[in-house]
Amino acid sequence: MKKNVLIAGIGGASLGTEIFKSLKLAKRYNIYGADISPCAYGLYEKGFKKTYLVKENNYINDILKICKKEKIDAIIPGGEKPLELISNNQEYFNKKNILLALNSQRVTVLCIDKIKTFDYLREKNIPVPFTKIVNNSTDLKNIPYPCIIKPSVGSGGSVFVYILENKEEAKLFLSHFKKKKIKAIIQEYIPIDEGEFTIGVLSLPNSTLAGSIALKRLFPSKLSILMKTKNRMISSGYSQGIIDNFDEIKKQAVAIARIINSKGPLNIQGRVKNGVFYPFEINPRFSASTYLRAMAGFNEIDIFLQFLFTHKKPSLPKIKYGYYGRSFTEQFVSFKKIKKYQI
Repeated sequence: MKKNVLIAGIGGASLGTEIFKSLKLAKRYNIYGADISPCAYGLYEKGFKKTYLVKENNYINDILKICKKEKIDAIIPGGEKPLELISNNQEYFNKKNILLALNSQRVTVLCIDKIKTFDYLREKNIPVPFTKIVNNSTDLKNIPYPCIIKPSVGSGGSVFVYILENKEEAKLFLSHFKKKKIKAIIQEYIPIDEGEFTIGVLSLPNSTLAGSIALKRLFPSKLSILMKTKNRMISSGYSQGIIDNFDEIKKQAVAIARIINSKGPLNIQGRVKNGVFYPFEINPRFSASTYLRAMAGFNEIDIFLQFLFTHKKPSLPKIKYGYYGRSFTEQFVSFKKIKKYQI
């Protein structure tokens, strides 16, 4: 019998809808979805068994009600906020024997806070870019320019990420962050000359490595570019490019996963400088590139779920190397079919 799986968070062109496509590709699940927005793309996507509109201020209770009603076997967070909420309330799901497709709470807490993450890796002698938390202009001493300013928590999809060329720009953007009440970090800018990579490292709940896959990012369209100047570039959250062996890159990413004792999905983004891979973003969740990886033969979501259900490590198919691109799709929803809260 097919297992019932719920994706919590299914906004358009997002992690949740990429998870949906990966589950659909596996052909072994009844797929349910939930989101707090009545305009979430996934609420109306064909292929879901059923989707639900949930309340943000009653999120966990609503998700639990869906689980009871639909006899959900496992939940996959489809975004950073659902991940944080579900991870922080694991005991409620454990009591109901509902499996959670996520990393350990320790790893989640560590990786959500970027300063903690990079300080920890530096202590373990993992090469990382210069990273410093900045609260005011006095913290801008000895900053290497150009550099990146971004939130100390979150920033999935490169939200609020900017290039700084000098101290004057740093002061300006730091002031902007303070007005928005966003805690900021400054991080060394690493040129893209030697390549930017996104690597999925999948570990099982028993800390065993299930496998890894690396994509070298290419930038054929604006979709994958957040910000670009004459000499610098920041990538967006939409990866596309070459999936190939990249053994040395994967080896360095796996070392990071082992150092932090990852017990689930881990997505590592970074650039290469002088032949060394430097991570600039580490997310303790499945990546929005997960469907590209599934197309290549590494369906990390299916692999992880199969282990949760059977306690056996599935065999991995041969990876199909090549170029993997992406784009957007559109849909129409009539007014009368817009989801209403009915839980």
